[in-house]
Amino acid sequence: MPVPVPRQRAIPAVESGQAQAASARGPLTEEANRTEAAATTHSAAGATLTLLLIEDDPAGSPIVPELLDSAGKPIRVRTARNLTEAGRLLTDDVHCILLDLALPAPGRAGAGDDELAVLKHVLELAPRHAVLALTASGDAERGTEAVRVGAQDYLFRDELDGRLLSRAIRYAVERKRSDTAERRLAEGRVRAQENRRLERGLLPTPLLDGSSLRFAARYRPGRSRALLGGDFYDTVRTPDGTVHAMIGDVCGHGPDEAALGVELRIAWRALTLAGLCGDELLGTLQQVLEHERSDEEIFATLCTVDISPDGRWAGLCLAGHPSPLVTRPGRPAELLPYDNNGPALGLLPGARWPRMQVELGAEWSLMLYTDGLIEGRVGVGGERLGQDGMVEMVRRQLAAGLRGEDLLRSAVHEVRELNGGELTDDVAVVLLDRVP
Repeated sequence: MPVPVPRQRAIPAVESGQAQAASARGPLTEEANRTEAAATTHSAAGATLTLLLIEDDPAGSPIVPELLDSAGKPIRVRTARNLTEAGRLLTDDVHCILLDLALPAPGRAGAGDDELAVLKHVLELAPRHAVLALTASGDAERGTEAVRVGAQDYLFRDELDGRLLSRAIRYAVERKRSDTAERRLAEGRVRAQENRRLERGLLPTPLLDGSSLRFAARYRPGRSRALLGGDFYDTVRTPDGTVHAMIGDVCGHGPDEAALGVELRIAWRALTLAGLCGDELLGTLQQVLEHERSDEEIFATLCTVDISPDGRWAGLCLAGHPSPLVTRPGRPAELLPYDNNGPALGLLPGARWPRMQVELGAEWSLMLYTDGLIEGRVGVGGERLGQDGMVEMVRRQLAAGLRGEDLLRSAVHEVRELNGGELTDDVAVVLLDRVP
């Protein structure tokens, strides 16, 4: 059913939004004001608007001799008699297209039965341009359908004047720009959500079924708005009852390093479940790193721990990585021995990594961490927290009664506070507890 149009102002929806385009776009009064203000800013910036008129009877064109933008500058007008000419004239400096819907439809199957075939063709030809549809006076229904299909607005051919047409052009250009920005923002949000789901899926799920050990972890990537960084960790229990834990750090902070960290973690889990450990496991991981890295200078540090089924002993291998911290009742928190620390993965072909046997005892907590936890600055100077500072910090927090998740949360928070703000490096911390 045609939408009634006031005769004294029967043209652009920027003037009579409720009358012409309410069913297609909703009331436009407030939006027209916003886009008009944006157009004023656009013109003030010095850009000259260019209109491409696609109309097969230029001699009878309703275009007035002079169209002005909001700053009083002339709007340039190009005229195309058909779609072929329009294709040649549609350059990047064209801002808006004024299309006569009475133009013959393009010669393709089914086009003759579609009253808006010519509009659809132009929208395909110029997806980034604003489009105004020109229709016969009183044919509001067709104009409304044109807006639904993709035009920014519609105008009545026999009721144009320069002032209203100029304003409609400015409005269409700014609305198209706003729609494009909104669409890109929405696409960006979707991509970000997909990336976050992907990264979340790549974070490890510990396999500790049947173990009496308690597990906790904190992970904080250094990359802005990322869930995954170059740090990686994992924990699994093999059928013989041994619990294997690992933490590592790929040098660098970009998505490539994050991807390589995931590959190394998955390879570690597969090799561990296949029965490898110690030097044999690290040597195989080095081969994986050498094949998967994008640059020969990329390396990774790694710490692996395998805890005996009775929970009293652990085998420790270090590949250029900080030694874990252990706490036991009646004794201050301390670092495990690191005298036999081997080289980081990817630095020395044919390297070896000694496995140290460490007695843990009946009750203990073992904290594995990456260097992001110890390399933050302390205060306003250039001094780093370091391993000694971390040990003292953990001792204080243990004395305050913090354990498990609370201990890790407090440790990461305090390191950030000491640094005076966000840490630039990734931080990963894993805590295993044995309580008889």
